[in-house]
Amino acid sequence: MVLKTFGWSFAVTALGLVAAILFGGWTAFGIVAILSILEISLSFDNAVVNAGILKKMNAFWQKIFLTVGILIAVFGMRLVFPVVIVALSAQLGPIEAVELAFNDKDQYQQLVTDAHPSIAAFGGMFLLMIFLDFVFEDREIKWLTWIERPLSKLGKVDMLSVCIALIVLLIASVTVGANAHQHGGLQVDKAETVLLAGIGGLITYMIVGGLSGYFEDKLEEEEEREHEEEERAAREGKPRSAVAMAGKAAFFMFLYLEVLDASFSFDGVIGAFAITNDIVLMALGLGIGAMYVRSLTVYLVRQGTLDEYVYLEHGAHYAIGALAALLLITIQYEINEIITGLIGVVLIGASFWSSVRRNKAIAAAGGTPEKTEVSSGV
Repeated sequence: MVLKTFGWSFAVTALGLVAAILFGGWTAFGIVAILSILEISLSFDNAVVNAGILKKMNAFWQKIFLTVGILIAVFGMRLVFPVVIVALSAQLGPIEAVELAFNDKDQYQQLVTDAHPSIAAFGGMFLLMIFLDFVFEDREIKWLTWIERPLSKLGKVDMLSVCIALIVLLIASVTVGANAHQHGGLQVDKAETVLLAGIGGLITYMIVGGLSGYFEDKLEEEEEREHEEEERAAREGKPRSAVAMAGKAAFFMFLYLEVLDASFSFDGVIGAFAITNDIVLMALGLGIGAMYVRSLTVYLVRQGTLDEYVYLEHGAHYAIGALAALLLITIQYEINEIITGLIGVVLIGASFWSSVRRNKAIAAAGGTPEKTEVSSGV
């Protein structure tokens, strides 16, 4: 089962790591490996959400999601989108950006380094909103109860996450501008760039979230309409076109999944800039990670174990929050790439360990994970 589900991911991993060694030696190998782990850890909640929706779809639409969908996810968001970010930030055409990455890596590195404040501000705000919306939501299952319980109460205040994100952005831009006298007008321009890019990240998050909510509402409407037609057909004793209704509902599910998957892929793409500015290594690492996320989605659907390790989603979102903070800090200060790459792995590992302890405690008490709530204060 594991080999059948993850076979293509293993093959892509081997090819990607070999390509990394040929491109940049063992240093490139390490960066691609870290990027792959980062993408997997940040996107685990994506796989969980995808699997929860995918299991409702018939075999045909599941195949569409795992074929057409993976082309959009891997080649569209993980490979093309980083080129677009670099092209826009450095004011280059996409073809020029790709050519520069291959032919003049030093100049490319310098252009991306110069554009780093805007990239970090945009990505940091986007990731921060994902994290804040998660911790402010009142959830039945809590991992770090001493943090999540009071935050869920604060989350009842409307637009609190947006207000906090804007305050953080203002602090970041003011901090940059406070040193304006040391670098003249360039530093002032940098502060303005940080502010505008951060607002852009916030707007992007709200647009993506709005589109996801729209498709989710459409899906619910289709399900309600289908249920009403089933009841009507049962009362009248008439058959109905199950294929047509299932197709319409599945189509909205597919659209919703693609928008949702795109929104989750932003964190991996933006977060990758905290590890490396090399577009080739970024594409290899994110591509490998995206393949594992897709395989993991299939595995979760086939095994039916979505609720077994309930704290993993929490750990993934805490990793997103940590990465958001690190990106915003790197606007002014350098942070070792090892810290940035491994902090997510540590948080995911801690949440997995807490989930295992929870399951053992429930089993010892004679309960089942699906029906018993055990909060962790770890």
